[in-house]
Amino acid sequence: MLLTEFDIDRDAVINPDIIHKPVPDFPETIVSIFSHHLFQRVVELLGGREIAHTKDVDGIWPVYEVVYKGKRLGMYKARLGAPACVGCFEDIIPMGAKRIILLGNCGVLDNTIPDCGIIIPKRAIRDEGTSYHYAPASDYIDVNTNYIELFQTILEQHGYTYTTGTTWTTDAFYRETRGKIASRKQMGAICVEMECAAMQAMCDFRGVEFFQFLYAGDNLDHAHWDPRSLSGL
Repeated sequence: MLLTEFDIDRDAVINPDIIHKPVPDFPETIVSIFSHHLFQRVVELLGGREIAHTKDVDGIWPVYEVVYKGKRLGMYKARLGAPACVGCFEDIIPMGAKRIILLGNCGVLDNTIPDCGIIIPKRAIRDEGTSYHYAPASDYIDVNTNYIELFQTILEQHGYTYTTGTTWTTDAFYRETRGKIASRKQMGAICVEMECAAMQAMCDFRGVEFFQFLYAGDNLDHAHWDPRSLSGL
């Protein structure tokens, strides 16, 4: 089998449901954040209660139940990078998750997008490896196919502006060369991050709904790298 050839066999040697079993009354919707500071603040604000966990060599990663406006939700801190992010949600899905909402940071390839501006991806460039294990090879994958209009309505009701477009998913942020940036911009990319294409491919493969929105961080559309709000991390 060629490296880029998609294997349609759904039965792997190690399947997630071998390791993780259904959790009774597990929330169907999981909200996840990459920032550990923001994650902890939200969990504390909403009075999160630990209901499950995943674990790996880096430690134990709790799943919390919260209630927001009468709705039960799961809260789980996402891991950085496509392989780690996809792997941890592969563990969560057998517990009972049917929907994943993910908030992440990104770099911008369009300097008109303001610092911390909201970006809603509609398509992702698959410049990483994980997605190719979940979907046939292609340059792009459609993302956020279910909830964009609903999310736009919510943002507009609260007076928030946003940008929609193509995101560039890469797994090598220290190899975002000027040549690659120019090429990805020609392909339509307005931002760059490390998980979106892979998460969408995995969720499509597993039959789970997925929605991700981003907030703009560093600016790569500049003569020199401008860290903007990332300088405070």
